[in-house]
Amino acid sequence: MPSKRFKKALEVVDAKKAYPLKEAVGVLAKFPKAKFNETIDLAFRLGVDPKQSDQMVRGTVPLPHGSGKTVRVLVFTRDGNAAEAAKAAGAEYVGFADMIQKCNEGWNDFDVAIATPEAMIEVRKLGKVLGPRGLMPNPKTGTVTDDTAKAVKEVKAGRVEFKTDKAGNVHVIVGKASFKPEHIEENARAVIEAVAKARPQSVKGTYINSCTLSATMSPPVRVDIREFAVAA
Repeated sequence: MPSKRFKKALEVVDAKKAYPLKEAVGVLAKFPKAKFNETIDLAFRLGVDPKQSDQMVRGTVPLPHGSGKTVRVLVFTRDGNAAEAAKAAGAEYVGFADMIQKCNEGWNDFDVAIATPEAMIEVRKLGKVLGPRGLMPNPKTGTVTDDTAKAVKEVKAGRVEFKTDKAGNVHVIVGKASFKPEHIEENARAVIEAVAKARPQSVKGTYINSCTLSATMSPPVRVDIREFAVAA
């Protein structure tokens, strides 16, 4: 059964209406608050076939105001200089064989994994372990690089990754309920624009079927994406 708070939120939003982004954020702000700092999320239903490799939508986007989430970073490298740079930039875990062994044993107490190109020869073998959890380093998302300091700083500052799931949907964090509405709006705008630009060339017809904004415990608010000129 929906909670009293959820029912009150449903009274605030018109489920049939797609709101301009600024209004959608405003509606979200009117919802009754939970007892914890809820995560604000954007969800996209895309007109792609995720079974086709050329229709995979994936990328990263820096959030202007960060995600509000503490990001724990693991860096795989055998290079001493790269290791020291990663530690200085704030990486919680840095290593090579020891970290590979820990991951193989089921350890996953981190949010983002970064690897230097030379380390990927062995890190690739963790595909079955890290892949299903979305933690595998990937050159396309800037997590396979010799510049470990830059990569660590970017993910710590609020760079988020997006990727289509098996159903062709994309979910991206855009902040916390404690954020100012204008900060949520600016973060959401950056994400919508990034997802729009990531449209595969092979996709015909409508690319973004729907976009909704929601908090952890709230109903979704439909976002009108026509202002982004990506509906067609």
